[in-house]
Amino acid sequence: MSLQHAVIRLAGLGLAATLLVGCAAPASTVVPKSLAPARTVPTLHPKVLAELPHDRTAFTQGLELGPDGELYEGTGRVGRSQLRELDPKTGELTRAVPLPGKLFGEGITLVGDRIWQLTWKDGVALEWDRARFTLLRQVPMNGEGWGLCHDGDRLIRSDGTDRLRFHDPVSFAETGSVAVTLDGAPVTELNELECVDGQVWANIWQTDRIVRIDPADGVVTTVVDAGGLLSPDQRAGADVLNGIAALGPDEFLLTGKLWPTAFRVRFEPAS
Repeated sequence: MSLQHAVIRLAGLGLAATLLVGCAAPASTVVPKSLAPARTVPTLHPKVLAELPHDRTAFTQGLELGPDGELYEGTGRVGRSQLRELDPKTGELTRAVPLPGKLFGEGITLVGDRIWQLTWKDGVALEWDRARFTLLRQVPMNGEGWGLCHDGDRLIRSDGTDRLRFHDPVSFAETGSVAVTLDGAPVTELNELECVDGQVWANIWQTDRIVRIDPADGVVTTVVDAGGLLSPDQRAGADVLNGIAALGPDEFLLTGKLWPTAFRVRFEPAS
């Protein structure tokens, strides 16, 4: 996320120490954290089906496949945030537009011919015209913006806490929220989101873990251990995993902040 520092205790998730972390700091300068494997839910691993280049200058905050096969990406950092369209076959940038002023861009999602994009601490969400890549309006938003997805009826937002927040897809008015738990313990730092078949897939910031959440009650039903996707050479200069785009019923595109590669994967049980 960004340069804010906070002391976070993740009780019950296998992390006994209290760590001081910074959201937008490079991965090499933050203390790594982990989400302990769940005891009561399955743990899956990504099987890599293909790789494609990814712009390693892109501080990826959101990733989503469009209805015609185009790939959209939201990037962050003050004064350098963008809304982008990529060629899904080559990873090449086909068009991009900067966010106004110094807004820090966050997660994105599509609603019909519109794209919603969060900002981190600027207190607004942005609505874009998808065809023209023009900004339609800025809407007030309470709290921080991290990840965003659309389940067909509502927008679902993460804010770095253990809560998923629900928003009207037209007005962006907040309509409710749910606390996320794994084995009865809160799961914090929910980041990039992807809505698939009524479930929410979420990156856990600063880890290589992705969780699947039932938004009806906030219970984590699956954990994905996505560690080891990058080779040592690819890892140099890369930041954290942060980018989930559903490509089909059981295939996803995964990437991260400043990653040189995106991976088309299928989540499978460990062999």
